[in-house]
Amino acid sequence: MSNSELVQGTLEMLVLRTLAPESMHGQGIALRIEQVSDGVFRVNEGSLLPALSRMERARRIRGEWRSTENNRRAKYGTLTAARRKAFEQGCRQCGRQIAAIERILEA
Repeated sequence: MSNSELVQGTLEMLVLRTLAPESMHGQGIALRIEQVSDGVFRVNEGSLLPALSRMERARRIRGEWRSTENNRRAKYGTLTAARRKAFEQGCRQCGRQIAAIERILEA
């Protein structure tokens, strides 16, 4: 499934969830999403970088330039404290909606 098939808003939710435990740069975010989804979601740079930029402008994440493990400069995203609380509430709501969809599909 490519990210173009993701439901609108899903990419942002996946990025926020990926950034919840720790700061990451774009390539790390894409790799983590692919690994955790067992390859179902592959996020390309052309979609991820504009999404990260939008999220930073909206103050959902904070961007900071740092050196990577390979000594390259990369912009790391960090979930802001204000957004973390809203994100956790959104995750609980999303979990309830997913459970409801599964019940409907299995009925």
